[in-house]
Order: sequence, then C-alpha cells, then structure tokens
Amino acid sequence: MPPLRQEVDAGAAGLDPEALKRLDGHFARQVEEGRLPGFLVAVARGGRVAHLTVHGLRDVAAGLPVTADTLWRIYSMTKPVTSVAVLILVEEGRLSLDDPVDRYLPAFAEPRVYAGGTGEDVVTRPAAGPVRVRHLMTHTAGLTFGFYHAHPVDALYRAAGVASSVLPGADLAETVDLYARLPLQFEPGTRWNYSVASNVLGRLVEVVSGQPLDVFCAQRIFGPLGMTDTGFHVTDARADRLAELYGETEDGGIAPVAGLPLRGGRPRFLSGSGGLVSSAHDVHRFAELLRRRGELDGVRLLAPHTVDLMTRNHLPGGADLRAVGSRPAHDTPANDGVGFGLGVSVVTDPARTQSPSGLGTYGWSGVATTTFWVDPGRDLSVQFMTQVRPRSSHAVYPDLKRLVHRALAD
Repeated sequence: MPPLRQEVDAGAAGLDPEALKRLDGHFARQVEEGRLPGFLVAVARGGRVAHLTVHGLRDVAAGLPVTADTLWRIYSMTKPVTSVAVLILVEEGRLSLDDPVDRYLPAFAEPRVYAGGTGEDVVTRPAAGPVRVRHLMTHTAGLTFGFYHAHPVDALYRAAGVASSVLPGADLAETVDLYARLPLQFEPGTRWNYSVASNVLGRLVEVVSGQPLDVFCAQRIFGPLGMTDTGFHVTDARADRLAELYGETEDGGIAPVAGLPLRGGRPRFLSGSGGLVSSAHDVHRFAELLRRRGELDGVRLLAPHTVDLMTRNHLPGGADLRAVGSRPAHDTPANDGVGFGLGVSVVTDPARTQSPSGLGTYGWSGVATTTFWVDPGRDLSVQFMTQVRPRSSHAVYPDLKRLVHRALAD
C-alpha cells in the first residue's frame, strides 16, 4: 500500500489553514527544542486526509527524517485492535461478552480479591462472581500493572516478575496463567483500572479461534483492511523505516531507550496489550473502519451495532474514569468527563474534559506518545505519531486536541 497522503484541501474540509500552521509550528518548536525527535500529524474529515505534516527525524543519530511511511511502535493502541478481534468472535457466536473467562482460560476459575495487608501478609477472599469477557474489555476485571506503585496488588505483580506486564522468557499463554494466580484489586465489574487485561484478551482470541494472535489479526483484520505495515515484528525489508525510540530525560530532553524487540523475527510473546508496530496509513485505515461503523472499501469486519457498542461508555452506572477509577492512579482531572467502552475511551461530558472534545469522541493512545481519535459528531479523525516515552503525563495530547479543535472552521 502507498503511504498516507493528503486527499483534500484543508479549507474545503472545513479546516482553517492558518490554525493548522500554528499546530504544526507548535510541535516543530518541540523538535527544535530537543523535546521530540520528530512527528507526524494527520487530520481527516469525512475519511479524507485534509492535513498531513511530517517534521524532524525518525532516527536522530543517523539523521534519518520522518516520512509518511515511517513505522512506529504504537504500544497500547494495540488494545483497540485486540478488542476488534474479540468482537469478530462474538459476532460469530464463538463467545459472549458475558461469558466467564474461565470457560476458555481455566486458570481464571475461582478468582480471589484483595482484602488487606501488603507483601507476604496480603489477605484475599473469594470473588463474589467470575471475571467476564466484558470486564476484560472495559478494564473493570480487577487486574493491574506492576509499574503503578499505587496498590499492594501492584507490588505482587512486580514480585511475580511481571513489572512490565511481560514474564521474561515466557509466551502469552504462560504469562496470562501467571496473571490468573494473582489476586484482583477489586470485585470484577465494580471499578476501573487500566491493566494487563488486553493481554488476557489476546490469549482468549488464541484459544477460541485456534490460531496464534498474530495469525488471527493478519488474516481477519490487517489483510482485509490493507494494513500491510502492521504486525508484531518488523521484517528485514522494512526495518530501515522503523523510528528509533526515545525516553524523556530529567531535563526535558530525549535520549535513546530500549523498546519492543521488533527486529529479528517473530517474538515469543505476542502482546495484545502493546505489541504492534504500524504506519500512519494503517492507523488511518483502522480509524476509518471504526468511523464507518465496521466497514471499509466494501469489506465489513463488524456490524454497525457492534461498533456502536464498542464506542459506548460501559463503566458502572455510566460514570467517568475519575469517578470509578482505582485510586490514586486514576484520580486525575484528565479523567473527568471520559468513560470507557470496549477497548477505547469515550467522551461522555465534553464540558468536564480538560481538552476540547465532542460528545462521543473515542480513541486511545500509546506510551511512546502516539494517539488517535475519532469524533463522530464532527466527522473528524486525528492521529499523532512520535516515539518518546515520557517520564510522566505528556503535554502533547491536550495541546494536540486544543490546536486541532481551534482549526475546525465549521
């Protein structure tokens, strides 16, 4: 497939060209200041790309520029893809959102919930009910990440060797079995905690379909959508297009850091949570699938009502992330007015969000400062790509939303 390209004039798409120049200039200054290596930003209306900018370098040491066909580690933007894989199986009647997970993954039978204590003195009790598939898709299962350092169960993940969610040397099946042996933070379905749940979903896809996760995604999602740059590793022929990964330094600069082992063949661990590499073209294709409610260029992967279900808030009582999020990890103003669907965030109250957003806007981001969102009410889709792991919350996302919405002329 050719690289992403601009398809329509910005003004004809209801965008203000001068405001788009300010958007580009804002992030270009961050490159010049050494805070970003380079970036790609694309804005589409009605599915047609009306603004596309590449700036800076994909590899600073080698002096290689960002191009429209640069490959990016999209990390947690993998999660919506894994959710689509699960929903394909749901539509085929091979599982249900309300199925207990232990029906397919027996290690999740008889889950236990944290009741008190720390370290070796942690006390648990039997869960009131099973972990269900919908709990995994909405991050309300009670699972966690070891890197939070916010709850005694987080420490148990670190002690078990999954501080970064991956058990060293293990495959997806072995790692997910380990998750199942650890206690839940809370009763399934009662609170929200961003977690390793999408890895469990990836394993669920493997068991139900009888195929490895990478094969299922290639045959059922990437191939049909023409997402030829997307996968769990980078072939030798494409390796020179892969952007280098950087981390934010204490002084706000960037320095190279180790990333996913994407080169060197198929990885042993296929992460449904954060294992994909992709291009702007492919991210646009995936966003279009969702914007068009399950169909793209005559290929239908999901029924319209299924995408509607995916992009609707599923949090308990219709609450937002801050109200039901595990504390203190998710007690932040950035979570006001934002709910969560089946693998994507969903804006439920634009007046309460920190950044300008339309009602029903959905999307997700990756830890290396990649993001996409779709605003159905404005027929708008946006993506931003760079490769910087921030030390904490990165200002790119609120700045990007503010500058994009300033560019909307209608």
